[in-house]
Amino acid sequence: MNNKKILITEFINQSSLDNLNKKFDVNYDEKLFENEEKLKKIIKFYDGLIVRNKTHVNSDVLKNAIKLKFIGRLGVGLDNIDTEYCKNKNIYVQPATGMNADSVAEYVVSSSMSLIKKIPMFHNGTIKGEWPRTTIKSIEINQKYLAIIGFGTIGKKVAEYSSKIGLKILAYDPYVKEINNKEIDAKLSSLNVIYEKSDIISIHLPLTDETKNMINKSSFSQMKNKPIIINTSRGSIINESDLIEAYHKNIISGFALDVFENEPIESQFYNKIKPGMNCILTPHISGVTTESNIRVSDFIVNKITDFFN
Repeated sequence: MNNKKILITEFINQSSLDNLNKKFDVNYDEKLFENEEKLKKIIKFYDGLIVRNKTHVNSDVLKNAIKLKFIGRLGVGLDNIDTEYCKNKNIYVQPATGMNADSVAEYVVSSSMSLIKKIPMFHNGTIKGEWPRTTIKSIEINQKYLAIIGFGTIGKKVAEYSSKIGLKILAYDPYVKEINNKEIDAKLSSLNVIYEKSDIISIHLPLTDETKNMINKSSFSQMKNKPIIINTSRGSIINESDLIEAYHKNIISGFALDVFENEPIESQFYNKIKPGMNCILTPHISGVTTESNIRVSDFIVNKITDFFN
């Protein structure tokens, strides 16, 4: 067994944990993310740290991490980790890039189909005994425009899935100059064109100073086709108040949110959600399935093992 000590602060796949335990001295506490003070006190003993998105690996924690050399992120976004501090202190940060892409893509496709068919509204009416067969109008998804804002690993996977059900794909990403993958039939577009033409808009961006509140009242005012909005990236990219206002003004026709400005969501937001709305709210699970948890966990266990060997 390697004498390196590894700390895990959130849930991980059991068989992956078992494999890690054979190689390292592991402390697994899936609720430790809730106790930052304890984390600050004990982090000095560990060479490796494995987290999800709830553990705040900020400078206050990291300044105590005198032995730390590796941080494994069971997921993709790194906004909960002070990556600049890690870079300066030579701490290697490893996200599980691509390991949950299929899960997120399935969420986007299923939400798109549900919302364009107005399933939440039909469901709500039916369980109240209203039988809204002719009072609610829905449309087909075939040949509609799906815009993907953020065309990285997950954005590309969403395009791959979506083109198979007849969606026409527009993509926006300032860091992507051309699409070389022949499997993906997508056209790079400006945000102006996306807002003008899209029937569905799916967000796949990291949260940065540049992307915070990127989708706001001004963005919604440019949307011409009453699109559906889907966000599986980070909550603060969409201004939630502006989103609700756009829905009530019939500027957008529905939305699916898997991420929120505050998680868990707070009453000032969920009190605005009424049963008859064409929307889907989920607790940050688009990338978390049985299969993706295995892939993500195995990937990080393999990476930390390779790093210390």
